[in-house]
Amino acid sequence: MMPSTRPHTGALAAVALMAAVLTLCAWLTIPLGPVPFTMQNFGLFAALGLLGGRRGSLTVAVYLLLGLVGLPVFSGFGAGPGALLGPTGGFLLGFLLCALVYWALTARRTPGPAGMALAMVLGLMACYALGAFWLVAVYTGGGGLTLGTVLALYVLPYVVPDLMKLALALVLVRRVGPHLPAHLRHG
Repeated sequence: MMPSTRPHTGALAAVALMAAVLTLCAWLTIPLGPVPFTMQNFGLFAALGLLGGRRGSLTVAVYLLLGLVGLPVFSGFGAGPGALLGPTGGFLLGFLLCALVYWALTARRTPGPAGMALAMVLGLMACYALGAFWLVAVYTGGGGLTLGTVLALYVLPYVVPDLMKLALALVLVRRVGPHLPAHLRHG
């Protein structure tokens, strides 16, 4: 008798679904200069909270790979290597760093709401750090933008909205999470 593939198939389907949600959240965009205001962080936090660090990280990796190969999954329907090498590239790669930080902090046991929120906030800080570094060192070639300018223009204005998206994702996790099959919940 062949072993059941249902949990594995269900997990892959959940990752694909959350990558699609992340894409839809990226398309909800308000352009505010080189780093637009999007709902991507909400999709990221929802994936992490619902699927856990491992599957949430896989969700982000799938999302980034879809964009890298040319599917218009990024904000403004951006795609391709140019989108990952542009001004928002550090923040896009920062989503994966955020997910990996979350995974590292929650891998040993399923966190409660406070632990989940703390791991998400620390992941968000890592995302900001990579995005800021990218703008200062990589994108501008070390000239033109100072760290202070990047923080003032491209990080600080997003902190409160991103924390609101995090809170909204935690509400979603609290409401939807218990209705997911046990093998999909924060695994």
